[in-house]
Amino acid sequence: MGQVHGVSPETRLTAAGAQQIARLMAGLGTASRVLILGRLREGPCSVGDLCVAVEMAQSAVSQQLRVLRDLNLVVGARRGRQTVYRLYDPHVSVLLDEALRHIEHLRAGAPEPRAPIPIIDDQAMTGAA
Repeated sequence: MGQVHGVSPETRLTAAGAQQIARLMAGLGTASRVLILGRLREGPCSVGDLCVAVEMAQSAVSQQLRVLRDLNLVVGARRGRQTVYRLYDPHVSVLLDEALRHIEHLRAGAPEPRAPIPIIDDQAMTGAA
C-alpha cells in the first residue's frame, strides 16, 4: 500500500498515538455516528437530509455531528440558512471501508478465535477509578 502521511507498516505506535486512536475509535463507538458517516460517505448532506437518511430527530443528529466535528471526522459549511456536512477528508471514508472489509471477511468464514479476547480498559490497567 505504500507510505501515506509518514505512516507505513513499520511505523511504531506511541502512547500518544494510541490515545488519539482510542479517542477516534470511541467516537465511532455509536451506531448513529457511523450511520451519519456512512451517509456522508455518499456525498455532502444537509442536517435535514441527514435526519431523514438516518431516521433520527434533528436534535440527535446535531448532537452526534458535534462529536464528529470535534474528532475532525466531518466538517460543515453554511449555505444560506442550512449547514451542509461532508467527511473531513478521504481518510474517513477509508476507515469505514476497512471496517466494512473486516466485517465481510469475518462473514465469509474467517476463523473465530478459540476463546474470546477480554477487553481491558485503561482505568482497570492503571487502577484508576
